[in-house]
Amino acid sequence: MKYIALFSLLFVVSFLPAQSDAPAPDTEKYAEDVASLDNILEALYASISGEKGEARDWDRFHYLFTEEARLIPTGKNKEGEVGYRIMSPQEYVEGSGKWLEENGFFEVEIFREVAEYGSLVHVFSTYESYRSKNDEAPFMRGINSIQLLNDGNRWWVMHIYWLGETEALPLPAKYLPEN
Repeated sequence: MKYIALFSLLFVVSFLPAQSDAPAPDTEKYAEDVASLDNILEALYASISGEKGEARDWDRFHYLFTEEARLIPTGKNKEGEVGYRIMSPQEYVEGSGKWLEENGFFEVEIFREVAEYGSLVHVFSTYESYRSKNDEAPFMRGINSIQLLNDGNRWWVMHIYWLGETEALPLPAKYLPEN
């Protein structure tokens, strides 16, 4: 009986939200960003986008993610081997934030495919990247595989796993907007 009670307690505790020592973000300021699937995806792209020299709202960016979220770029290295890197949202900011601000970067969703089952949501989001809003052609395209959670109160980004388009691996027509 003691083991059943212990198992039950561990089961219930495993579904409680993780606690953090970090100060609580301004939930009212970003509440609209996490109110719908469309809003959280728009906020995700907007939070990393901006003109050269324009500071990003990294508090907004962090607010979109669960504490354990991971960002995972993948692709071939110079030797032609497929690899990946796993980062927390903070590690992404530390590794890419300065570059995004110094060079200008806009990522725009051009196509979306959504699969949903209860609180589990997966989005295949095709993107184009620009250095400025005024650029006519993207310098990069790819697909973000985004896993999200809707806990009944708000939306959360769990993971983003992405692959950029290459000459050897063009984007399939089924993941592009119809002309």
